[in-house]
Amino acid sequence: MKDVIIITDPEVVKLLSDQTRFKILKLLRQRPMSINELSDATSKDRTTIYRHVKALEKAGLIEEVESRGNEKVYARAARLFLIKADPHESVEEFRQAYIQIEAEKLVNILEMLGIRIKDRKKLLELAREVMNTIELNSQPVIKKISSAGIDMSEIELFHLLNMLVFLQSCELCEMAKEVKELIELD
Repeated sequence: MKDVIIITDPEVVKLLSDQTRFKILKLLRQRPMSINELSDATSKDRTTIYRHVKALEKAGLIEEVESRGNEKVYARAARLFLIKADPHESVEEFRQAYIQIEAEKLVNILEMLGIRIKDRKKLLELAREVMNTIELNSQPVIKKISSAGIDMSEIELFHLLNMLVFLQSCELCEMAKEVKELIELD
């Protein structure tokens, strides 16, 4: 299993916009599973799960790792998938929904940490805007890495993404000031 796979193909991103396929990938993050196990975990019939598994396997996102009797067991092809497809109408709805979910998670984490948020709605809006800006501005570098076939570990990807954010930090200064005014760090 690779540490990171960078997804730049809009067709693969579109494939992930299906909730069942996305859920299968989330489940396989926990451990390898068979069609029966995935079927039980998703409350979907085996035929439906099999069809989704085959689509994910064909896209290179999951792979067969063993057989248990006559059942095949599947695992993710990577620990982490970085979705960085060019903005395209076929994936834009998925991309925006994904950014919305991640921005919501970020604000929830801040709240769980006990950080007081003065205007949750405004902070959520800014978080979405920042994530969208960083993602769009990072596309050229991420595409170069993907097309060069560079194999990266999770930590190398983390450092690269930090560097890409740093390079954009001047552009994001005004939004950072707004965010600082919306939260109170103790």
